Amino acid sequence: MNAADLILFNFEEVRRRSLIVWRAIPADKLSWKPDEEALTCAEMIRHLLQADFLYHHVLIGRGEKGLANLFNPFEAKEFISVEDELEFAQPYREEFLKYIKTIHLDDYANIEIDLFAAGGFIRTLGDMLLRIPYHEAVHTGQLLDYMRTMGINRPKIWD
Repeated sequence: MNAADLILFNFEEVRRRSLIVWRAIPADKLSWKPDEEALTCAEMIRHLLQADFLYHHVLIGRGEKGLANLFNPFEAKEFISVEDELEFAQPYREEFLKYIKTIHLDDYANIEIDLFAAGGFIRTLGDMLLRIPYHEAVHTGQLLDYMRTMGINRPKIWD
């Protein structure tokens, strides 16, 4: 397995486990949040699904300029259900993964993504490709904590 295969495998494994968690949240609990400043379960899922779209444009634009004047199709969409959200987001996910497959190995270290104004950092493309699934994994862990706090069964994601 080469570096590109490992990066894609990481994206796919993180998403596979996220889907298990997202689908285990009862529909009547999707609007729950631990406090007023937190995201609801539905907002967290939306945040992660739209992240594929936004990160894709950040990587293409080599930083925050990739988001300039960008129409975000997620902003106007009502959250109906996890499955509806997944169906809506699937084409954006596929485009993002297709883009990742086109990245040349040398680009991982040689292309910089400038998010200094937006996030306070500049990272290599390879670094960003590892941070993106980590972002999803952290939020999926938060959702598992939400589930624990709500007293609902948490799925086993470590297979």
